[in-house]
Amino acid sequence: MAALASSSSSLFTSKPSIHLPSSLSPCLLRSSVSPISSPSALTSSFAISHSFLPFPSSSRRSNVCSFSVRASSADKKNVLIVNTNSGGHAVIGFYFAKQLLGSGHEVTILTVGEESSDKMKKPPFNRFSEIVSAGGKTVWGDPAEVGKVVAGASFDVVLDNNGKDIDSVRPVIDWAKSSGVKQFLFISSAGIYKPTDEPPHVEGDTVKADAGHVGVEQYIAEVFSSWAVFRPQYMIGSGNNKDCEEWFFDRIVRDRPIPIPGSGMQLTNIAHVRDLSSMLTLAVEKPDEAHANIFNCVSDRAVTLDGMAKLCAQAAGRPVNIVHYDPKPVGVDAKKAFPFRNMHFYAEPRAAQEILGWKSSTNLPEDLKERFEEYVKIGRDKKAIKFELDDKILESLKVPVAA
Repeated sequence: MAALASSSSSLFTSKPSIHLPSSLSPCLLRSSVSPISSPSALTSSFAISHSFLPFPSSSRRSNVCSFSVRASSADKKNVLIVNTNSGGHAVIGFYFAKQLLGSGHEVTILTVGEESSDKMKKPPFNRFSEIVSAGGKTVWGDPAEVGKVVAGASFDVVLDNNGKDIDSVRPVIDWAKSSGVKQFLFISSAGIYKPTDEPPHVEGDTVKADAGHVGVEQYIAEVFSSWAVFRPQYMIGSGNNKDCEEWFFDRIVRDRPIPIPGSGMQLTNIAHVRDLSSMLTLAVEKPDEAHANIFNCVSDRAVTLDGMAKLCAQAAGRPVNIVHYDPKPVGVDAKKAFPFRNMHFYAEPRAAQEILGWKSSTNLPEDLKERFEEYVKIGRDKKAIKFELDDKILESLKVPVAA
């Protein structure tokens, strides 16, 4: 595959694209090297099956198709996913890999670190056998040495779902460019938007110039002629190793009050991770439409913080006791005491809907029922949990807690 020419002029096309401010500058490169492991062989053919899908069709909205269409041989892509080994974003690569495989594409997922590490014993990594059984490759190593990790394999598309700054992503971008990769995708963050008095955040809103993701977004646009950036918010889904709905379930099943900072009417966006993977898959299958665009990778509805607590209680079939507090006089850091931002933090997926024809399938009332079933299945409802910050908040408010 021939390498594509650099095209910073693609930032100023006439199509309805959202582009980066030209004033931002990338940082200098810093990379490191660590041992890598070799991949297993990739199975080249398989049948369409609902088992390849990373989610059950029962929780989808009725206007979303419950099966994947296999790509023709001409449209089949070979995709490399550079996947983080920590945080909530790891599950994105897992779902994306499974959806691509279910659609007939080839996939290699490169996870940062070593296969033998303790992190790989946790979700979603302990479910990577599902990727292999569907015909995908799983490899581990240092993204700064990506060429060696993939042993010279060639790819049509690369998704970086790992780096948060130019130091960590630039080696992958440079390798992809020199290796003839046709399309580069990047998981950024909706957290780079500056707070606004006019929510929701939409593509094109002002971003924080000093945010690490911003420098990466600009560098990709300077190097690649075919690229797309995705900015997720909060997500739920099986295999996520960062608490979201679990935080609420932990308190609801133990008949504890749910302390929510502020009024509880703050708006946020919580998407099922299958929405993120379906948007990414559309970008792979519609590269001309996705080209040089930024997409808010979120669901199409907001939810209040109080609303999330109520929906979790509804899913669990239990009552809910919400208490509100002001973090400052209580003397707690809301970032540590609560899983979401204590402000309106709400983006909409307008670009994906208009440009890619994407539709959200997130249905929080139904999705949370599924999530609660798994919560109970793994025994977390019986697990011993300390609520030290909660106790400090509730003591300050003189709210009793059941023994």
